[in-house]
Amino acid sequence: MKKLLLLLLLPTVMFAQKKDKYATPYEKGNGNQTATYQEVIAYFKLLDTDFESIQILPMGVTDSGEPLHIVIYNPDKNFNFAEIHKNKAVLLINNGIHPGEPDGIDATMMLYRDLATGKIVAPKNTVLVNIPVYNIGGMLNRNSHTRANQNGPEAYGFRGNARNFDLNRDFVKNDTKDARSFAEIFHKVNPDIFIDNHVSNGADYQYTFTYIATHHQKLGGNLGTYFKDDMMPEILAGLKAKGIESTPYINIHDEKPDGGFEQFMDYPRYSTGYAAMFDVPGSMPETHMLKDYTSRVKATYAYIQQSLDFIEKNYTTIKELRAANNDNYLPGNKYTLQWAIDSTQVTLLPFLGYEGSYITSNVTGQQRLFYDRKKPFNKVVKYYQHYTPALEVTIPKAYIIPKQWWTVIELLKLNNIQIQALEKDTEFEVESYRITDYKTAKSPYEGHYPHNSTSVKTTTRKVMFTKGDFVIDTQQPGVKYLLETLEPQATDSYFNWNFFDAILQQKEYFSAYVFEDTAAKLLKDNAKLKAEFDVKKQQDKDFDKSAEAQLDWIYQHSVYYEKSHMEYTVYRLMK
Repeated sequence: MKKLLLLLLLPTVMFAQKKDKYATPYEKGNGNQTATYQEVIAYFKLLDTDFESIQILPMGVTDSGEPLHIVIYNPDKNFNFAEIHKNKAVLLINNGIHPGEPDGIDATMMLYRDLATGKIVAPKNTVLVNIPVYNIGGMLNRNSHTRANQNGPEAYGFRGNARNFDLNRDFVKNDTKDARSFAEIFHKVNPDIFIDNHVSNGADYQYTFTYIATHHQKLGGNLGTYFKDDMMPEILAGLKAKGIESTPYINIHDEKPDGGFEQFMDYPRYSTGYAAMFDVPGSMPETHMLKDYTSRVKATYAYIQQSLDFIEKNYTTIKELRAANNDNYLPGNKYTLQWAIDSTQVTLLPFLGYEGSYITSNVTGQQRLFYDRKKPFNKVVKYYQHYTPALEVTIPKAYIIPKQWWTVIELLKLNNIQIQALEKDTEFEVESYRITDYKTAKSPYEGHYPHNSTSVKTTTRKVMFTKGDFVIDTQQPGVKYLLETLEPQATDSYFNWNFFDAILQQKEYFSAYVFEDTAAKLLKDNAKLKAEFDVKKQQDKDFDKSAEAQLDWIYQHSVYYEKSHMEYTVYRLMK
């Protein structure tokens, strides 16, 4: 009898074991626990072993010494991206860039399992790729206290990578091995849509789910309009139908959001800003730090699923708009390097918040901000999402970079930019920049003292370039990347990130007691120079009182002054 009962129960037991086999560490826990790095990789390797639709691949090194991985889901069991792109779209999901924000890690593990097991309908037109943990060094630095403002999970990773870089500031400067490997992955995968999962900081409000969407004006053209007016609204409507309200990311910390807020400008240093340079619409889910972990994971899962559903129905349109977007960036067209909020265009945004007030702090005795969760409200607030160009540049036909600037050349190649070396010495008429002013950060930021407020003087002249110097045609998919990195006035240009600081230092000088006689002769022999010198003295009292400044002015206007000082060594070929 016992043997018969065992035989009858065996199928049920086997089914339960099979079902539990694919439970994630998060699902096995108490709802407030997240997987470790080792558990994440082991889980995806399990799915790879058991399902032909899933493949995990090591892809490049990181500062931690561990390799990045990508995990591909394709029900057709084809993992060749050149072939995939012929008739399908690719969604790239990035997780764990800030490992203290692990919602996406756990949500994506469950999503892949649900797709592979048939719990949710397999996509026919979309292939999913995810980086299960991007910041491996930070993930391995597990703790329970560095996210002081966050409500769970119980333990998590650290924001900085193995060398303490914030990887979500490193997509242009590429100081880390992590970022360099990401670039290789990005261009190998060539995603049509990009999602980078995060958890917010800042104000308190009712929403579990907020989001940063790539600014539509930065995406440009019909692609940007489609992303703003069609794609994001439909995805968010799908979330709402599931009972998940959402609002744009609220970049406010010590003020009340009911006064209104601006759309976050995701510069190229950030993941979605980086993706936008290659015509990839991107978004950062920002679940709210104060909501419980289970609700946050659920919202992240739902957002990825809704995005997948939208891509499934509209993959042809997305791919066509991406392919056509370069037509907006032809030589001679204007390109915006710097943006400013257009305060004349206001969107009235329904907003679910909590009443905020200022009360006396029990710690400092000063006034502190307090949100009263017993007083929720539904108000309409001002939302500023339109920007206006603050600085534009004309797109050149090509850039020319002398071969000695190999650090920049390496980064261009890393980001799939096509370049051509001159086969012989060649003279070109080019536009050249001289740096006339800039400001430098007084405190270190992500391993740099970056510049800002850069201004230039433009001249057109003939320059002889030598064999091996590089010509970079702007008519290629990375045209926006070229403009954002090679134009020195762009916010995240290579110049502003200190790659050209050597040109800012003068190498040769003069001794005043020797140069006095030379300066006198220069003024005597050059009437035009003498006239300009006299005007300068008349108009500038400080200059008139400074012998050192006067000699230096004459020196800089003479043949003795090194022309390479402050000359920006990336040249613009206009025709």
